[in-house]
Amino acid sequence: MSVKGAAERETDGKSTADRTGSVIISTKVGERAAQQLFSSDPKYKKYTQQVEKCLNAFDNAHEWADCIAFLKQLLKTFQSYLQFKEIPHKLIVAKRLAQCLNPALPTGVHQRALDVYTHILSVLGTEGLKRDLPLWSSGLFPFFEYASTSVKPILLNIYDTHYLPLQHALRPMMKSFILALLPGLEEETGEFFDKVLGLLDRLSGTVSPVFFMQNLWLVMITMPSARGTALNFLSRRLPRLHADEDITPIVGRDIGLMIRAFSAALEDDNLLVRRSVLDILLQSMRVDSAAMKRAHLEDAAILMKAAISVVLRRDLSLNRRLYTWLLGPDDKSEVQSAYLKQHALQLLSSTLKSEMFAPSGEYSESRPFKIFVSLLDKWEIGSPLTEVLIYDSLKAIRQHLQAESDISEDITMTASTLLEAAEPSILWKQLLKAILNAIHSDEHQLEAIDLALFLLRTLPMHDDEVRSIHLPLIFAALAEQLLVHVKEDTCRVASNSVRECFVLQEEILQHILPEALQQRPRLTDASQESYSPPSFLGFASAFYALDAPTAVSNTHSTVPLVSVIEHSFVFSQICAQVVVQQRGADSLSRTSYLYVLSLLSKLIELAEETSEAPLEISWIPLAWLSDVLDSLDVENIDFSLVDRCISIIVSVQRSSKLSPKFIIEQRLVVSRMVKKLFRFLHQDWAIFHARAVDLIWTLAFSTGRDYVESIVAQSMSSLESRYVHEAFEAFGVLWRLTEDDVLPGFRLKVPLMIVLETLKHDHPGLRRVGETWMRCSLRSYIRILEPILYDLIDPTIRRKPSLVKIRGKEIRGYVYEQKFDQRYVHHLLEILHSIVQFGGQGFAKTARSTPVRRIQHQPLLQRLEAASFDLSSSFLDVLIEILSRLLQSEPKEQRELAMEPLNTRIQSTSVDILQAIVARGEVDYPTLEILEPVIVGKLYFSVHLQRLDLQNKLLRILHSLISASTAHIAQMNAEEQGSSEGSQSSGKRAYTVNSLLTQTLMDGVAVPQNRPVLQHWLDFVLMAVPQFQPALQGMISPLADCLGRQLRLLLDDALRANQLDPTGPVIGVATDAEFTILLNALERLLVLGLSNHPETGQQDEDTPTQEKAGAESSGILGYVSNVFTVDTPSIVQVRSPGFRSLHDGIRILFAIWVNFIWTTSKSKRPEDDSLSMIYSRTRSRCRRALEHLFRAYPAEVLEAIVSCWDRDLPLHSKDSTQAENAAFELVDVLIASAHSAVHMICESIAIRSSGGSEKSRKYVNNNLSDNTLFKFLEQYLSRLEGPLALQVWGRFMQLAKDIASNIREFRVQVYLTLRCLCVLGDKVTQTTAMDDKRIKKDLQETFGKLLEACITFVGRSSEPSSWIRRTTRESLINGRSSPVPRGVSDLKMDEKANSSLVSLQDNAKPTWGSELPSQVTKFIAIIAVPNLRKFLMDNDRVTSACGNIVYYVINPGLKTKLRHMDSTVVDIIKEMTRIPPALKVWRAPVIDILYDNRVFNSNSAVATKWKPVIKALFDSDKTSFGDLLGRIATAPSTNIFANRENEILVRSLNLRRLSFVLFTGEKNHFLTQLPSVQEKLVDTLRNVPSPIVQSEVFLCIRVLLCRLSPHNLTSFWPVILTELYRIFEQIIVAVPADESEDLPLVLSASKCLDLLLTLQTEEFQIHQWMFVTDTVDAVFRPDDWNPEAMFDQLAEIVGSLPIPDARVKTSTSISFPPTAESRAMRRPMLNTLRQIDSVRDLTPFFSHVSISAYESVYASTGNIDWEAVEQGLLDDMFDAR
Repeated sequence: MSVKGAAERETDGKSTADRTGSVIISTKVGERAAQQLFSSDPKYKKYTQQVEKCLNAFDNAHEWADCIAFLKQLLKTFQSYLQFKEIPHKLIVAKRLAQCLNPALPTGVHQRALDVYTHILSVLGTEGLKRDLPLWSSGLFPFFEYASTSVKPILLNIYDTHYLPLQHALRPMMKSFILALLPGLEEETGEFFDKVLGLLDRLSGTVSPVFFMQNLWLVMITMPSARGTALNFLSRRLPRLHADEDITPIVGRDIGLMIRAFSAALEDDNLLVRRSVLDILLQSMRVDSAAMKRAHLEDAAILMKAAISVVLRRDLSLNRRLYTWLLGPDDKSEVQSAYLKQHALQLLSSTLKSEMFAPSGEYSESRPFKIFVSLLDKWEIGSPLTEVLIYDSLKAIRQHLQAESDISEDITMTASTLLEAAEPSILWKQLLKAILNAIHSDEHQLEAIDLALFLLRTLPMHDDEVRSIHLPLIFAALAEQLLVHVKEDTCRVASNSVRECFVLQEEILQHILPEALQQRPRLTDASQESYSPPSFLGFASAFYALDAPTAVSNTHSTVPLVSVIEHSFVFSQICAQVVVQQRGADSLSRTSYLYVLSLLSKLIELAEETSEAPLEISWIPLAWLSDVLDSLDVENIDFSLVDRCISIIVSVQRSSKLSPKFIIEQRLVVSRMVKKLFRFLHQDWAIFHARAVDLIWTLAFSTGRDYVESIVAQSMSSLESRYVHEAFEAFGVLWRLTEDDVLPGFRLKVPLMIVLETLKHDHPGLRRVGETWMRCSLRSYIRILEPILYDLIDPTIRRKPSLVKIRGKEIRGYVYEQKFDQRYVHHLLEILHSIVQFGGQGFAKTARSTPVRRIQHQPLLQRLEAASFDLSSSFLDVLIEILSRLLQSEPKEQRELAMEPLNTRIQSTSVDILQAIVARGEVDYPTLEILEPVIVGKLYFSVHLQRLDLQNKLLRILHSLISASTAHIAQMNAEEQGSSEGSQSSGKRAYTVNSLLTQTLMDGVAVPQNRPVLQHWLDFVLMAVPQFQPALQGMISPLADCLGRQLRLLLDDALRANQLDPTGPVIGVATDAEFTILLNALERLLVLGLSNHPETGQQDEDTPTQEKAGAESSGILGYVSNVFTVDTPSIVQVRSPGFRSLHDGIRILFAIWVNFIWTTSKSKRPEDDSLSMIYSRTRSRCRRALEHLFRAYPAEVLEAIVSCWDRDLPLHSKDSTQAENAAFELVDVLIASAHSAVHMICESIAIRSSGGSEKSRKYVNNNLSDNTLFKFLEQYLSRLEGPLALQVWGRFMQLAKDIASNIREFRVQVYLTLRCLCVLGDKVTQTTAMDDKRIKKDLQETFGKLLEACITFVGRSSEPSSWIRRTTRESLINGRSSPVPRGVSDLKMDEKANSSLVSLQDNAKPTWGSELPSQVTKFIAIIAVPNLRKFLMDNDRVTSACGNIVYYVINPGLKTKLRHMDSTVVDIIKEMTRIPPALKVWRAPVIDILYDNRVFNSNSAVATKWKPVIKALFDSDKTSFGDLLGRIATAPSTNIFANRENEILVRSLNLRRLSFVLFTGEKNHFLTQLPSVQEKLVDTLRNVPSPIVQSEVFLCIRVLLCRLSPHNLTSFWPVILTELYRIFEQIIVAVPADESEDLPLVLSASKCLDLLLTLQTEEFQIHQWMFVTDTVDAVFRPDDWNPEAMFDQLAEIVGSLPIPDARVKTSTSISFPPTAESRAMRRPMLNTLRQIDSVRDLTPFFSHVSISAYESVYASTGNIDWEAVEQGLLDDMFDAR
């Protein structure tokens, strides 16, 4: 039955093809020879002339009376020559007679025509009629339907007398003959009903009843109008059959064809047709019949699908018949249900299921679900159908909704209706059964659980029965089943099914009515109630009539809530034991543990809310607690599990509704939990800090004792330093994140005192930890000071000088010669240090504001004297010398291990003391100069040898040293100036920065190992740099760059931590404190970098200096440039380091602002609390920094933000919309009003565009062009609301007027200003401001000037001499379609391509230069033209603007790009068609392009864009269609000098134009012009014999077939059929030669027939047998079959032609329809074939068209691929050749 099978049969019969083809040719040649024999007879020649004369008279017939006269004369002529059994000019005679049977003509004409037919058929006889059957039948067959009562007997007599005697020769036309007769069966009481019925019976006898029936099925499939009459025939001729009787002898073996016929009738729109076919099904095709059992499953499904669709009509008569068909004839419900289950249920459910999962596309996806809902109304069908289908229907609904298509809403509504209509007990029974199977099945069979989750989450659950009975019961049963399942094998804890079940349990719990969990529902059957199983699993099985469970738990509670809590406690205990056994190695087990704890938490919470009395739980609390605590001790347990375990323990402790329960009174229990939480307060777990602290305080409040305080203190008193450090760090986090209302100072007093004691501890590590704690975690200033000073002089301390080289730098120092009592020395230093003890966050600030000093005792003096110090010197000098030596001294390498720890302590305390002394300012300048290099060198030494312990103290003293030095220098300068007032300032002393200081500071900030002391370094920088100006000015820029790099690294880490699916645990994320300290430092340095710069004094005072300069300049466009020039300063300054650092700093601040936008994720994560805090606090601090910088330097900061928006935005964030919004939000934050923002941007544009003074341009950001500013301004304006737009209107119009009034040559700024004006104007025109005449006038004039300049520019750019011509090389280099913001790679490409250009702006020039005209044109099309009436308002202005656009843009575009018409130009014209005043402007160019001979050289894509334009032209100008028809000349030219070939070309092009114009309309759009079109086509066919022109006529006919309703072409059919018949008959007689000029006509005619076969219109079906075999013979060919249809004959003839040796066989583009299973839509086979070189190229088409036509009808039942049909027409018209 398939095309492939037919092709194989064709191949098998190929050996006889030559013989068959030669027989056909010889037959036709014999007919021609007979005619030639007649023509030699003079009488026959006269006979022919008489007939020809009569036929010519028909051309002059204008009224029906003329037709009668013509027919009388024609009949008289025929009767005069009865001796000849041949009809001259029979093709034309047949056409004229068919035209005379037009239904519009009166009955008298019809009678005369039938008289002529009767005479001709009598003359021809049976053989003659058999030979010319297609000619005479083409008029007679379609006429019977329209014939009047007086004419029908004549016609029936012709059928009876002349056609039925043909007997077997009627086989090819059987379908058409049936179609012709069926209208006579429309009325059972009609006058001709019985006669037609008898005719059909006799017609059936001429061939075979089976073949007759097969053709009747085909009629029902393809002819909706004939289905009612066909069913009238079947109701009388199909016998009433019982179940065991076979219908095959009556209808043939192909049951599928009959089924498709019934299916087509069942889906008919006519209610009576549906009712009749259901009656026939009940009569002859019952569900239990032998035919249904023999039918293929696919065929039976087709019938079932069509039958059940009748329920959608909601007609009682249809539903009653359908129910009888499905349930059988018996009236008893039990018998009906049994009948359905035995015969129909399987087919019914499988059909609906396949439709649900794989909808055909012919109907809505919700259709099968609606049918299911409708069938539920009939209980006998609905109940068993729900049992077998409800589960699959839910799966299908989920599949559709997950696809997220446009039909989701419809599916959701249908699904809700289905759930309301379906019996809930059946639905949840099936779901419970599937879930229980899933728990026991393979890991991957989780579909049932997923389906239940989908049902609960997606579809609303309002049914109280479900929420109060089914969900609680399933909830309890699943909890018990999970416990039983896991008890059998504890390894099952890790299974997917268990985890997914707990997710389902949580979802079910959300939908249950709380009171429903307090009691168990009752069984429906009283007998079952008496034997009610104690377990919920057994109870559920009994309730839903499922198989009894193999195992149940030993619980006896009948309260669902108690049962589930008990099972959950036991399950969690098992999970805890499994986790302990596996040492937490299996993450799946931990996940199940987490899920059950989560469920348990919600159950306890529910019990607290709903239970009135305590719930008696069967469990052992202490055993459960012990197992849970053991699980907490597992090493690699994750925080979320710890969180959940501790939360559950606290919940049980606090619960008042659980009995029995435990009370956490043992210190050991609390200690295990607190220590576990303390582990997560380490810096690596920063994202969990906030939650961990909450849990610690929750435990503290739950115990009622001070266990937490003592446990923390004990952990901080550990003997192992590593644990002490971690404990201090954890306590720091606890202290820092604890709010004041918790009173941490009282609750954590003991650990706090331990921290304070470390400030005088003898271990440098503990000292560092304690000081870091005080600075970073205390959240306030210094707390405690404990002072004592001891004598430091010891004679046993001996040292010698040394020189150490580190990374190329030499550091001087000392080396100890021998050991000494370091402990004693350190002890003395610590006592001295206690008076200068400090603490707090701001290290440098604390050092400045805490002056400390202790008076020395007598033993000190004695020691000094013993140590050979000069007693006459001050104590300060001696002490500084001692401490300096101690600080520089290091042990020898061989003693390093022994001496280094204590030596570090000594140096640490020494620095503290030196700091205190220097800070008092009592050290003289020479001593300071000696001491400073020592401290810097020691710092450098410590940084690179990773010695952190001394760095903070060294920085402190370094600050004091610089402070003291600068103070001494200032004092000395003042003294010198007072003594000699006439000296010049150049003689002043100045502080000299140590050569190693800058490098040391940068290394201290950047070295990763130095991160723990970063705060101290930054405090030093922020203290020292501003304090000692301008001495340290040179350090600002490198330090700011270094801080920017560090912030970028921290930003990347934080963003990586917030990714949804990190590859591993996220550790090392910076806290908000680290971000804050870096942002503080960066902000201060950026301000300092500019505030003390010598060249920025004036600018700092106020940025308005620039604004004033810009405002006073002589107009914005002081200088004029061409388009290549981007207006930037003529002198590019080398920008100062301060401005460069400011721009770089704004970039990193902008990146933080854009990226740190916290969005709450759907699923709560433990790290969310900390991350959200980091994001919000850091972003808030970033905002304050930007606000501060903006207040200081508004213009620079705004320009830097614009530059970041332009260049960096695509790099900053994956969510471009969020980033874009954040950028403009930042502008709103910084600038108070929209007016100020627009003013500043306009001023920046003015400075760059105007010819202002050099001074006003001196500090312009040269990396930012005015083009970028314009783009930013456009985006900013687009975000303003109407009132705000009105505020900025005046300032922007000032800029726009300046630009519009200085247009000498076109500049890019004109176009950009116009874009901004359109955005702003669109908002202002929507307000009442347009009532203001001044605003209205400004908008009209400015918009008009700017638009005119842009239009003129585009026009000039299209001139051949214009510079704007884009070369191939430019295209390759540029490769851009619009000047959008560019990334780094774009800039690099531009630099390579424009290496000869200097400035950054020059890189952008080629982009604007080569693309600007197309950019402007596109803008005009999309924005300007649609808004012309809104902005210009006056019709004259609108018309003038449209005229300019046509002159400068459209006309050049049409002339230069005709082959590939510019789609932008088409868009402009399309928009103009919506402007009524513009008609006279755009009409001329559109007509010009339509009548240009090159118009059809473009492709179909461009033509599609032209369709609405051409349609608008012919709709608005009623004379255009007449002009077009007038151009189609049908008479040959009388000019003897005319070029015939050109004349033919012009005619064919005009016909093609007519086709295209008709194609642009909708259905029946040009119906009123149809008579004129028909007349023109007929005249062309008659008078212009050129094949090229005639091929265009057939193209036009194809367009008419697609654009007109079929019944409108009734009078045209005789002409179409005659011409097609003539063309293909000529091919049969004389095949065209290769490369013949007739081949285009052959292809065009073939395409026309191909389209007719595809459309299968009712009017054509009665004729198609002439060209193709339209019966089952197309597939099942009889043994004695000979081709009768023209295409079958052509296949034999063309296939037998010899192939020339020189001809290379090429594959033609002919598409065969898919097989029947694919249900594909019908489309023409020749759709993609454009030309042929030989008629052999059509051989595949001729040989397969009959089979394909039959197969497509069989497969797609009438669905046409209109998109492919119309695309084929367009491709034929616009073939680009």
